[in-house]
Amino acid sequence: MENLSQLFWIFIIITALTPYLQQQILRSMRTRKMSDLERSRGSRVITLIHRQEALNLLGVPLTRYINIEDSEQVLTAIRLTDKKVPIDLILHTPGGLVLASEQIAEALLRHPGKVTVFVPHYAMSGGTLVALAADELVMDENAVLGPLDPQLGKCPAASLIKVLESKEAKDIDDQTFILADVAGKALRQIKVTVKNLLLKHMDQEQADKIAEKLTQGTWTHDYPIEVKEMAEMGINVNTDMPAGVYSLMSMFPQPRTARPSVEYNPGPVYPSGPKE
Repeated sequence: MENLSQLFWIFIIITALTPYLQQQILRSMRTRKMSDLERSRGSRVITLIHRQEALNLLGVPLTRYINIEDSEQVLTAIRLTDKKVPIDLILHTPGGLVLASEQIAEALLRHPGKVTVFVPHYAMSGGTLVALAADELVMDENAVLGPLDPQLGKCPAASLIKVLESKEAKDIDDQTFILADVAGKALRQIKVTVKNLLLKHMDQEQADKIAEKLTQGTWTHDYPIEVKEMAEMGINVNTDMPAGVYSLMSMFPQPRTARPSVEYNPGPVYPSGPKE
């Protein structure tokens, strides 16, 4: 009976430690893969990847986004990188705080070495702001960026301005007036920021035109801007994504809380003739 009790507690300890050990092994694998990518490209590799994370043992889903902690970490990584060393940023995010995103974008813009941003899947909102700071933007041919129009709570800033334009002053309450005033400032500020990022690659007129389209409410905030559409706007995008970037992305898995929605046999599949 005593042996059975010991086995039970050993099982409990192993069960409790297994997730931690698996996480440490995965972290070690990511570090090695990043080092391999750095050696092959002669660069500093930084990842800014957001997934649905589980909090402790409660399994509470938390949507992650670009926040001040992210900007602090990225800025530290840039500061520790020699000015002549290129930076490769692997970006996968739904967006986040304008302040944090702008800090990262401006720091990348000021880095003297070449900055390459890789987008394997998507970089929306604030992620798009960061992507525009790159000397070279590399995206999977099916990856997307997103509009940069400011959001005030649940309201798009551009829509709040439309309210002022479509109604008489006497029909608008004070709160809406205040929100619309802030919305106008937000729209002007983000346009200037985006234009300054684009001036690295184009003239004033083209940068102003693209900044206007991206920031002033042309689309809904979740609109996916594909590679072809960006090229039509005048933003250069390279679709030659290194295999090492995909490999590194696979080491940031979505936490498994149930049966996976998508399954397939790994490895390439080549066409073969029909079997008789």
